[in-house]
Amino acid sequence: MSIALTHKRVPFGQKFAFGLGMLANQLFPAVLGIFTVILVENLGFPGWMLGVIYFVPKLFDAITDPIMGFITDNTKSKWGRRRQYVFIGAIITGSAFAFMWQMYANDGVTYNFIYFLVSSLFFYLGITIFSVPYVAMGYEMSDDFHERTDIMATAQFIGQLAWVFAPWLWVIMGDRTMFTSGEVATRTLAIYVAIVCTILAAVPAIFIKSKSSLNENYEPLNLKSISRSFDLIIEGFKEALKIVPFRKLCIATFLIFNSFNTTAGFSYFIIKYYLHNGTGEGLWPTLFGSVGAIFTTVLIIPIVSRMSKLMGKRKAFLWSQGISIIGYILLIFLFVPGKPYLFLFALPFISFGIGSLFTLMMSMTSDVIDIDELNTGKRREGIFGAIFWWMVKFGAAIAGFLSGLILSIVAFKSGEPTQTYETMFQLRLFFSGIPILGTLTAMWVMYTYDVNEEKARETTAQLMINRAKK
Repeated sequence: MSIALTHKRVPFGQKFAFGLGMLANQLFPAVLGIFTVILVENLGFPGWMLGVIYFVPKLFDAITDPIMGFITDNTKSKWGRRRQYVFIGAIITGSAFAFMWQMYANDGVTYNFIYFLVSSLFFYLGITIFSVPYVAMGYEMSDDFHERTDIMATAQFIGQLAWVFAPWLWVIMGDRTMFTSGEVATRTLAIYVAIVCTILAAVPAIFIKSKSSLNENYEPLNLKSISRSFDLIIEGFKEALKIVPFRKLCIATFLIFNSFNTTAGFSYFIIKYYLHNGTGEGLWPTLFGSVGAIFTTVLIIPIVSRMSKLMGKRKAFLWSQGISIIGYILLIFLFVPGKPYLFLFALPFISFGIGSLFTLMMSMTSDVIDIDELNTGKRREGIFGAIFWWMVKFGAAIAGFLSGLILSIVAFKSGEPTQTYETMFQLRLFFSGIPILGTLTAMWVMYTYDVNEEKARETTAQLMINRAKK
């Protein structure tokens, strides 16, 4: 079997390389969310089409993740189990991203809908090939309780820069001295984004150390064993989900991240049509995303990392999510027409939610993987990473569908210069209410999470004894 790297302190260069991969991993969805506005405003996609293009590709992505997890866990190669897939996935994802945004309004809504839907399937296939082994890399970089949090905090710190820079694309896309229209801007910028993200995504494959797995006793990966492989994938799912703390991590992440995703794109519409009555939004949509991400990067992630060491990961999670609820409540009152700057006061509170989520959840998943090894004798970072991100991606598919459904429910009219007061009032209620409900439910789920530092260290000590015996 393969033994995870057991350095108590992982060199910063390795953490930084892993973090650059996280920057690519977050830059793709950050830009995707911004470019999606063009589908509604420039290409005329109605709400139901928006829901479908969110739901179908991400559902496909969620199905392929477990398969990729099994493949990367059982790969025999002189490069190890992960690096080659990360590199190949980076190239496929970048190429598909650039390709899928090459749309023209003159081709019609139906053609563009089908074109985008089909090409996005290739994009999400690339994401799967890249992200599943990439995330598994992070899980196996250390077996120290606090070092795992530091690794994930560093990665999230770097990854959050995506949400700092990406909102400024709205400013660039709206500059008519550079681009004649939003769709022209999207076609051009997609190519540059794809090149940058491909390079960033390939960095972990090139620079993160790994050992040969040629002589490991893994399950065979060939056509003859394909039936058994699917049985083992299902078995791995069942064994992983039998671990109660892991189930709690998956459910809580599903609730928080995807309630946030359901309404994330609404901020643009609220700022444009409610705060500015459709006459122009200026820099405010950009500032909403960018300022929040700056708070997350510079302030929240270091604070959460410190909280985790002082009070434990569970309590740090509960406190952080509770603070984020305060921010969503404030937004109900701080979206004021004519005074757009007021919503900035809510952003530091909201930033605690997403800023703490993956920093703590990915660290806690590493702890749970140790429990699985103690139970089964197998090291399955790929399967656990696939299941965890399956919850995220399947939830994102549902979130995308719900986003389109909500726009239809509130009678949002694509391409119209203004929206009714009733539409914007309902959209604001959804914008705050759904994340509050999701976060409260997640906090209830995590209240009884019981893998603390003492238990994690006992598990690690027993694993070291078992490994020594083997």
